[in-house]
Amino acid sequence: MARRAHLLLVVQLLCLAAAVTASFGSSGFRADLNHPYAGSPLSAHEVVRRSARASRARLDATLARHLGDPSAADVPLAPLTDQGYTVTVGIGTPPQPQSLVIDTGSNPIWTQCTLFHGTAAQRKPPYDPVKSSSFAFLPCSSWMCKKGEPGTTTCANKTRRCIFGYSYGSAAADGVLASETFTLGARRKVRVRMTFGCANLTGGSIIGASGIMGLGPGSMSLVSQLNISRFSYCLTPFADRKTSRLFLGAMADMERHSRIGEIQTTTILKNPNPQLGSLYYYVPMVGLSLGRRRLAVPATTLEMKQDGSGGTVLDCGSTTMHLAEPAFKELKDAVLNVLKLPVANTTVEDYELCFSLPRGMPMGAVDIPPLVLHFDGGANMTLPRSNFFQEPRAGLMCLAVVSSRFSMSIVGNVQQQEFHVLFDLHKRKFSFAPTRCDVM
Repeated sequence: MARRAHLLLVVQLLCLAAAVTASFGSSGFRADLNHPYAGSPLSAHEVVRRSARASRARLDATLARHLGDPSAADVPLAPLTDQGYTVTVGIGTPPQPQSLVIDTGSNPIWTQCTLFHGTAAQRKPPYDPVKSSSFAFLPCSSWMCKKGEPGTTTCANKTRRCIFGYSYGSAAADGVLASETFTLGARRKVRVRMTFGCANLTGGSIIGASGIMGLGPGSMSLVSQLNISRFSYCLTPFADRKTSRLFLGAMADMERHSRIGEIQTTTILKNPNPQLGSLYYYVPMVGLSLGRRRLAVPATTLEMKQDGSGGTVLDCGSTTMHLAEPAFKELKDAVLNVLKLPVANTTVEDYELCFSLPRGMPMGAVDIPPLVLHFDGGANMTLPRSNFFQEPRAGLMCLAVVSSRFSMSIVGNVQQQEFHVLFDLHKRKFSFAPTRCDVM
């Protein structure tokens, strides 16, 4: 009888998965995104400072973990969601609302849950699997436990349940791997079966969010589990605290949404290193310009090496842009040449170049040419001042670009703000267009 019930459950789940795939293929869905500081009393300056600090800690620790750098232990803790955007999903039957930070630089989906004591504070009540009729522990024999994200799962010998753990460097989530029904979408609700971590956060904080929704290319991410061929998002400046947009499936179509500039497209590259290739989306950035001046950055500085090191990735979970050292030096020298302001004497944490503003002058009044990111195939992402400079405190403007400890460069979410960006995973294309994200 138990065997028959088990087979019936498997058939039901397979039918649900087929229905979900068909649903996404025909229509897709959209979701609203918020920044964790929406509704917070913190000033815009404080939000900017915290985001920059978390961005540096995240990069150093994540790459150290994947590339085996022992200095990872020296990375300072920083709140996990200082630099992210959150989507509210329903988890369980009936749905329990949880706010998950979207992240193209990681794969696992997890939320804090009441199975564990000492969960970090969050705005919504933690997910309680006891209150859900659709929750199920995943056994050690499950495919996701055995073949999922490397280093993410282990087996509990006594219970034969799959143990989940994931480190972001600045924090870590630990718990069990489980299966549950997720309710997604802002206007049209879609119910899907997902593998996720029922966990708690150890170290750091999550600034009121519940967990993380990985959108990376690995097997445990949302896009991989739902077999979504494309997704897109449009991020408002998080200091403005306005709603951003996330589109998955057929709704990730740039032609159907208004924009204020042309659509440009480049390639999503494959990384030969399986660990890095399953973690990030790589794009072929080939150069930089400040205004009309092309910077003297050798192509070899930005290109991906044969062993998979180097290259340029897109990461909506980081804020500041990270450039390989030679490219950063060229940009820094160019900025110093065109910006006729005194360099700040004080050291500003997590920024490498800051300027003192005249008394009473906001950063918005400073004239500086745009930063242009050049991609293979002729695509050019033109960044206005607000996408590569930040004002961490009144009277101070800082370059939101830093040198990378590693040879890899990162285009963070500050650079992507007010662009509708689309990842076509089937065609391996990355497209972008300037957009008023708050009116989509």
